Amino acid sequence: MSSSTTNTTTIGNIGAPSRRNTELAMLVFAVLIPVFAYINVGLAKEGTVPAGVLGYSLGLGLLAGVAHLVVRKWAPYADPLMLPIATLLNGLGLIFIWRLDQEHSLGPAMAPNQLMWSTLGVALFLAILIFLKDHRVLQRYTYISMVVALVLLVAPVFFPGVNGAKIWITIPGLGSLQPGEFAKIIIAIFFAGYLMVKRDALALASRRFMGLYLPRGRDLGPILVIWALSLMILVFETDLGTSLLFFGLFVVMLYVATERTSWIVFGLLLSAGGAVAVATFESHVQTRVHNWLNPLELLNGGVTETAQAMYSFGSGGILGSGLGQGYSRLIQGIAPKSDYILATVGEEVGLAGLMAILLLYGLLIERGIRTALAARDPFGKLLSIGLSGAFALQVFVVAGGVTGLIPLTGMTMPFLAQGGSSVIANWALVAILLRISDTARRPAPAPAPSTDAEMTQVVRP
Repeated sequence: MSSSTTNTTTIGNIGAPSRRNTELAMLVFAVLIPVFAYINVGLAKEGTVPAGVLGYSLGLGLLAGVAHLVVRKWAPYADPLMLPIATLLNGLGLIFIWRLDQEHSLGPAMAPNQLMWSTLGVALFLAILIFLKDHRVLQRYTYISMVVALVLLVAPVFFPGVNGAKIWITIPGLGSLQPGEFAKIIIAIFFAGYLMVKRDALALASRRFMGLYLPRGRDLGPILVIWALSLMILVFETDLGTSLLFFGLFVVMLYVATERTSWIVFGLLLSAGGAVAVATFESHVQTRVHNWLNPLELLNGGVTETAQAMYSFGSGGILGSGLGQGYSRLIQGIAPKSDYILATVGEEVGLAGLMAILLLYGLLIERGIRTALAARDPFGKLLSIGLSGAFALQVFVVAGGVTGLIPLTGMTMPFLAQGGSSVIANWALVAILLRISDTARRPAPAPAPSTDAEMTQVVRP
C-alpha cells in the first residue's frame, strides 16, 4: 500500500515545465540584436563604433536580466516568449529613435528620454508581477475601473490640442502624457468583469434574420452606450485612433463572451455609420480621409504624409537601404519618431525587415490569445482576449495608417515608436498577461498522500 501511495504522489508532483531557461536564451538574442543594430547605425553614419554602445548594452541587458529574475521568482510558469519579444521590440525602438536623432532636421534628440520611459515601464512591469498575486483581484474593481477610464478619456478635452487632436494632458515637471494608452487597459478590465456577469443575457436572441441571431432590444443598450462614447471621443477630441480602439475592443470582447456573430455585424454597422456621420462635419477627420484618398496631391507646396511614407517604402524595396543609410531627413511636417517611424523601418530594413517586426507583433498577440485559451477562469479568459485585442487593434490602425490601408489615426506603434505613455502602458499590459499565463500554466497541487490508517478506515464497513 505504501509503495502505491508513493508512486501516485510522485506522478502528481510532476508539473508543466516552467520554461524559464528558454526565456533566458531568447532574452540573450533579444538584447544582442538591438546592440548589433546600434553598432551598424554608428558604422553607417560615422564610420566608427558608437561611443555609447557599452552603456546601451549594459543598460538593456540589466533591464532584461532583472525582468527575467522577477518573472522566474514571482511568475515561474508564465509564457516564455512574451518578455523576450517585448524586450526586442523595445530595444529596436530605441535604436530607430536614436538613428532618427542623428538627423538634426527632425528635431531634438528623443532616445535618452525614451530610454528613461522604458526603464519606468519595466519598473511598472516588475511592480505588477510582484504585488498582483492573482489577476482575479482586478474583478473587484469592475465599475471603479470604468469610472477611472472615463476620467482618463475625458481629461484631454481640457488641454490644448496637438496637431489637431486633443489626446494629451500636461503635467508640470513630467511633460505631456497620453491617458488613452492607460485607458485601454482599464477599459479591458471593466469589459471583462461586466461581460462575465452579463454574457448569458447578451447571448440570448429574440429572432433569427438572414442567418444572424438578432439581439433583443434591451440588450442593445451596452453596445449603443459604448458607440455613443466612442463618437463623443472622436467629436470632442478628434481622436480617431482611440475611438476605433475603444469601440473595437468592446465588440471583440462581446463576440468572444457571447459567441454571437450578430454582435460583430452590429458593431461594424455602427462603427461605419458613426465614422461617416462625424466625417461630414469634423474638418480634422475630413482632412485625414482626403489625404488618404489623394496621397499624391500637393498640399502647401509639399506632398501629403501618406505620399512621404510611400516614397520611403518604395526606396527601401525588399531588403532596405541599410540601417542609417536611408533618407529620413527628407521626412518633414509629420512625426517621424512616433506616428511614422514605420516609414523609416520600411526604408532601411526593407519589406523583409518590416514583415519580421510585424511577425513579432503577431507572435506576441498569439501568445496573449493562447493565454486566454489556457486560462481557467472566465474573467481571466476575457481579460486576456481584451488586452490582446487592444494590442492587436493598435498595431493594425497604426500600421494600416502608415502603409495607406486606412486613414492615419495618430496613435503610436507599441514599444517601437517614441512616446513615454505608450511604452509604460504596454509594459503593464504584458505584465498582466504574464500573470494570467502563470496562473493558467501552473500545475495543480498534488493531493495529500493517504496513510495506511486512513485507507483502512475507508475500506472498513
